[in-house]
Amino acid sequence: MSATHLTDRLPFSPGITAATAVRVLQQISRDRGSTALLLGIPCMLMVLLKLMFHDSEESFERVGPQVFGIFPVIVMYLVASVSTLRERTSGTAERLLTMPVRRLDIVLGYSLAFAFLALLQAVLSTLLAVGPLGLDIKGPAYLLMVIAMLGALLGLALGLLVSAFARNEFQAVQFLPAGVLPQFLVCGLFVPRDEMHGALAAVARVMPMTYAVQAASEAAHHTGVTGLFVRDAVLILGCVVLVLVASAATLKRG
Repeated sequence: MSATHLTDRLPFSPGITAATAVRVLQQISRDRGSTALLLGIPCMLMVLLKLMFHDSEESFERVGPQVFGIFPVIVMYLVASVSTLRERTSGTAERLLTMPVRRLDIVLGYSLAFAFLALLQAVLSTLLAVGPLGLDIKGPAYLLMVIAMLGALLGLALGLLVSAFARNEFQAVQFLPAGVLPQFLVCGLFVPRDEMHGALAAVARVMPMTYAVQAASEAAHHTGVTGLFVRDAVLILGCVVLVLVASAATLKRG
């Protein structure tokens, strides 16, 4: 079977998906505010965390790895939701959908672009944490990069989904307290999940951020890749895929 026939059988067009990803990257690169938010804020927050616990190294060693499952979710959610909403309100997305472009092409294009940015974000924050900030972890540093990138992809997926229901950028930000901050409170950063009230523990079990924090802790306290780390990473990736599918379903042709 020829390559052309194989491409025709795919649920998306690799060429259109790649072109969409390049366009999104070019657009974000021209927006210095979004670029600084994506790449600089997680690093700045890690520095702030180090300064907060400068007299308590033990607390920094406990909290430092866990925030790799939190900060990327919040930052990527904000950038992805606002960027996507701008394209919808400006009519760019609608014009694309009037062309012979699959909805999945657009969603995957955005996902590829932000996945590249998530990788840069994860590398920078991890190198800063285990380098100049002196975060001591037992496992290999690349495991924290994996969790940071999965967290960023989760934030991306949630941002794409929310942008379908928000009418303006302010409304997109308003969804943050409802969809992301509750996960932040029950993810296990403040109180271990097994010490929570029964109802809160049940809520925490269905929140993907809980597994991001748990996986980051596994990477910090074990010398290798554990079964729990793999399970949590797979669960997060599954949530990302489900939300991206839902995001594609919300795109409507004009």
